[in-house]
Amino acid sequence: MFDCIIVGAGPAGGSAAYHLAKQGRSVLILEKDALPRYKPCGGGVSPSIAQWFDFDFSPAISCRTNTFRYTWNLEDPVDVQLEDQEPIWMVRRDIFDHFIVQQAQKQGAELRDNTAVTGIEFKIDRWQVTTANGIVEGKYLIAADGAKGNMAKWLGFKDRKRRLAGALEVEATNDSVVNTIHLEFGLVKNGYIWNFPKADGYSIGIGTFRGGEAQDFKKILDVYGKGAFGIDINNFKQYGHPLCVWDGDQKLHTQNALLAGEAACVVDPLTAEGIRPSIFSGIKAAGAIHAALSGTTNALENYTAEMTNEWGSEMKWAQRLAGAFYQFPKVSYKAGIKKPSASVMMAKILSGELSYSEITTKAIKKLSGSMFGK
Repeated sequence: MFDCIIVGAGPAGGSAAYHLAKQGRSVLILEKDALPRYKPCGGGVSPSIAQWFDFDFSPAISCRTNTFRYTWNLEDPVDVQLEDQEPIWMVRRDIFDHFIVQQAQKQGAELRDNTAVTGIEFKIDRWQVTTANGIVEGKYLIAADGAKGNMAKWLGFKDRKRRLAGALEVEATNDSVVNTIHLEFGLVKNGYIWNFPKADGYSIGIGTFRGGEAQDFKKILDVYGKGAFGIDINNFKQYGHPLCVWDGDQKLHTQNALLAGEAACVVDPLTAEGIRPSIFSGIKAAGAIHAALSGTTNALENYTAEMTNEWGSEMKWAQRLAGAFYQFPKVSYKAGIKKPSASVMMAKILSGELSYSEITTKAIKKLSGSMFGK
């Protein structure tokens, strides 16, 4: 009998396990794949997450950068260097996710990887979790099994407010890596293309985050890879994956169980940032479970309220800005992205120094003025 069973060993699950185990709770992490496991992801992380932990993330960071290059249809480049901001971390998710889990294990959490969950059932005062390797029981559950996981459905969250966005990604190896984040806005509609550097290569991807007409991601990414970097993406393995983008506040708790990470639809609807919000939700979930185990009556309800007030309130503004930005991308590029101040503002938002609510109204007004020549 565990105090908490966490399904999923991504940033949300690992972070929840670390903070619960550190509080002396008995924690079991169940992960369907063997760790470390590959996870398609750009891998950009704000260094601000360090404030939530008391260990050094350096072993899990592939490289750091504060240099950006933006393009529109491979042209009209803008180069920006963030002088006064701590460089953004570039991570490989197999290493990064496993590293957090290892820190949780050092605190006493137990990991059972290569162990798929096949069913769950609530038994009076505990959850019975059936896995491919047997049955385990826990007083509480955290569902952190990502965009494609079954836990939310099994827990009864059937009609959730979420938008599944699409992404295609390749991991390209290259010895001559330029330590710059590249973002392309003109080749794809309702999204962008990214090239995030790693120590020995690139993570090149494309995604749409607002919906709309179907697009040939592979063809567009091929044009981008060849045109911008002389890379043939067909020489590398390609990974398609969904993203659970925030699309409105929702209930994230049920009987002795919580949703966290992409299972809770925390991905930013403007930037598609997912790692930092997943970690944030995992930490908040751990706090709620710890409080519930300590006797706080409304602890799980408070988790939903906290996520609504502290994350959902900001995502409402992010969604408004995304609506304007992706509806008029060329104007947005010229009036917004080409301004060095835009990169500074986004870096501050990603670090938590600035909020969407502080900039969105002004940004939309500026875009509207540019459209009508004001």
